[in-house]
Amino acid sequence: MKKVFLTIAMLTFGFAISAQNSNEKKTNTQTEKGKFIIEANTGSNTTGNTGFYLRSTDGNTSFAVGLDGGYFFMDNFAVKTGLGYNDGNEAFVYKIGAEYYIEGQFPVGIDFTGTSFSGGSENWIGVQGGYAYFIGDKVSIKPTVRYNIGLDDGQKGVFQGLIGFALYL
Repeated sequence: MKKVFLTIAMLTFGFAISAQNSNEKKTNTQTEKGKFIIEANTGSNTTGNTGFYLRSTDGNTSFAVGLDGGYFFMDNFAVKTGLGYNDGNEAFVYKIGAEYYIEGQFPVGIDFTGTSFSGGSENWIGVQGGYAYFIGDKVSIKPTVRYNIGLDDGQKGVFQGLIGFALYL
């Protein structure tokens, strides 16, 4: 099952790169070569995510903080990294990957995400797609769906719905 999802992710990534080479390309000034992106996410499930959340269950409160950042090496194509911390299980989350904006507004991405905590570590390949709604020259809201493919033995995949807020510099 993992191989199927990884194959789909790689095909999606390859399609995104080939779309970059098409003769008719549309580029927003926000996603053009040489720009930076800083992004914060919040969502339904923070497994393998460098996002923000605050949760209280049975009188126990936990939180997570994190940011993603990247650089557009080509129009619409960014290499991104992320770093986060979750106090619930004292975990550090790290991420490295790539994101391509189809038609300058539909970001699709793939990344390797790792979580390191006192009891061990977990690793995922994350595949995501969404929509970048630009609310200004330098800001977008990015609703995104994401699937984390577990790489460790016995680890299940995790589906997420995220809302991202991105700043383009």
